[in-house]
Amino acid sequence: MSSTAPTYYRDQRAWRDLQQFLPERLRLTDATAPEEEYWDWRGNHIHLDRYRNPEARAKVVLHHGVGTNGRQMSLVLGAPLARRGFETVALDNLGYGLTRVRAGANPSYDDWVDLVVDFLAFEQSRDDRPIVLYGLSAGGMLTYHVAAKAPRSTLAGIVGMTFLDQRDQRVRDETAHDRLTSRAGIPLFHLLARTPAARMKYPMTLASKMSALANDPAALEVMLKDRTSAGNWVGVRFIDRYGSYAPAVEPEEFDACPVLLTQPAEDRWTPLHLSRPFLSRITGVPVGTVMLDGAGHYPLEEPGLTQMQDAIAGFVTEHTA
Repeated sequence: MSSTAPTYYRDQRAWRDLQQFLPERLRLTDATAPEEEYWDWRGNHIHLDRYRNPEARAKVVLHHGVGTNGRQMSLVLGAPLARRGFETVALDNLGYGLTRVRAGANPSYDDWVDLVVDFLAFEQSRDDRPIVLYGLSAGGMLTYHVAAKAPRSTLAGIVGMTFLDQRDQRVRDETAHDRLTSRAGIPLFHLLARTPAARMKYPMTLASKMSALANDPAALEVMLKDRTSAGNWVGVRFIDRYGSYAPAVEPEEFDACPVLLTQPAEDRWTPLHLSRPFLSRITGVPVGTVMLDGAGHYPLEEPGLTQMQDAIAGFVTEHTA
């Protein structure tokens, strides 16, 4: 978290500026914003946006990508799903949003996976309601990595906006900032990650095709200025492990829970053909795809937003009955 970032989103302007680009029905006020709390994990203070509902049959845990944060998940999914009767919680993983990373720590992508695995266990220790895990952008593949590593009974389903296997060179080529980064930069980060330079911070706007995060140029400008989301800088160690992480279970052997892809139809960063190769290898559980008409990578547009919310609500209801 930036040293200038506030402790709570109620004191942050960036998400308030961003929500002006959403349909009015999705805009939050101080009265309708989620409860904010912190969860301690290995000396880190993890920020949570939560809509509590003890009567809800299921929980939906929301995870951001490498250009977003938990409050941006609450805007497009957390609040709408809560209004439909689900309990939702959106977390800020290490280095993003308002989470406060332990002094001296240098988080990797492996830590992201472990954090979510442990968070799900924490949630299950509180009650036994089924949980569905959602991930936007890079968070989509994280849902798979978590489901592959967590105990088998942890998740009732996973939903991703993309499922990008960064070990695939085509995925790297199309999602990195440029071809030089995907072909030479990733190997260089791999070498640097084994030196003291592993702690060096690098802007995600230069590592990835962040210019395609949102299709509305004014909304994109708001996000790029936000150091808690698209304007973030991450450690070399994180980029190295993000690009080379191997799941605990490869897709051919995956049978932990059903999978749903909610794919924005106007996604200029991670179109459908980048998720298909990985998902096609999963045959042990049901795998569905729903296209979100008119929506960009971070979906701001109708009817895609409503289609996404409908599809996820239906998926959660079906698999947590």
